[in-house]
Amino acid sequence: MNRLALLAVLALSASPLAARAATCSVDLEGNDAMKYNLANIDVSKSCKTFTINLKHTGKLARNVMGHNVVIAQTADIAGIDADGIKAGLAADYIKAGDTRVIAHSKVVGGGESTSVQIPVAKLAGTGPFSFFCSFPGHSALMKGTLTLKP
Repeated sequence: MNRLALLAVLALSASPLAARAATCSVDLEGNDAMKYNLANIDVSKSCKTFTINLKHTGKLARNVMGHNVVIAQTADIAGIDADGIKAGLAADYIKAGDTRVIAHSKVVGGGESTSVQIPVAKLAGTGPFSFFCSFPGHSALMKGTLTLKP
């Protein structure tokens, strides 16, 4: 009986349906050198929500070298950044009610982690889309593309 169960599991895992299963999350790292470990994140259209798990691999505190991840249209990065600086750290460098922001995480310091969930339906509009860190001055280096895939 155990042998049959094992064969069934192997058969299902080798099926084309299993091969097409979407991954609806990604792990992203930011460090004290103001760099993310990924330059592009692919998001499957079949996901209802997509989660980015951000880990700050550095050692510096959030008020010195904090990182977050913000999702928006690429053309909106500069405006979101400018308004975010005015909003300050207590607001995670995101202006309250900023409709240009599709989703964002909180700002974390060295050794901390956070997650953000993106409603994939909000990526169906006009792009291109990017992810970036809105801590002052970081978006120049800490940014990448977010690509919606079939």
